[in-house]
Amino acid sequence: MIRKIIAGSFAAGAFLTAQYAVAADLSVAPLYKAPPPPQISQAYNWAGFYIGANGGGGWGHSGWQGTSSGVGLSGAQAGGTAGYNWQFGNAVLGVEGDIDWSNLSGTSNSALCPGCSTSDSWLSTVRGRAGYAFGSVMPYLTGGLAVGDIRASAPGFPGDNATNAGWTAGAGLEVALPGNWSAKAEYLHVDLGRFNCGADCGLAASDNVSMHDDVVRAGLNYHFGWGK
Repeated sequence: MIRKIIAGSFAAGAFLTAQYAVAADLSVAPLYKAPPPPQISQAYNWAGFYIGANGGGGWGHSGWQGTSSGVGLSGAQAGGTAGYNWQFGNAVLGVEGDIDWSNLSGTSNSALCPGCSTSDSWLSTVRGRAGYAFGSVMPYLTGGLAVGDIRASAPGFPGDNATNAGWTAGAGLEVALPGNWSAKAEYLHVDLGRFNCGADCGLAASDNVSMHDDVVRAGLNYHFGWGK
């Protein structure tokens, strides 16, 4: 009987010892931690004043009324830009102005107006911009006032020039770069209307020389007080 009691005591002691060891292991087991939630990046802030430079080229057409002819135009442009943006959520509204040196020009080989030439020595635009920001990338539409110098001449005549106001419209894409910089590419259609070269170009009709062109250019802008 005593042996049974002693054997039972040993068995109970072994069972309690095993249970204590399991409990001790559970007490020091590391607790599972859920991964932190993903960081949601803040929308890029496009608001504020900026200045920059742009350059590119264009092509177009100058009509000579009364000659049933026209002059094909092509050339380069380069100049400076300044603007300001306001941001409302992802919507970006702004105003932008630029003035560019231009050598857009062409000469007609038509028998109706041989040697007739048209050129544009400078072009300036003041435009509104409406864009939608996808973080650091912003496509936009733009349009507004265009002002430029139209020069026309014909062989044997003194020629003339005028500063004309017209309109422009187009679209572009701007991308934020490291620091306070951004790069853009844009297309503009420009219509400077007509001016009267008259007898100075050997023409009898009035408002006889027109100019409209298409411009593709790239730009680099510096934004003041920019950030995320």
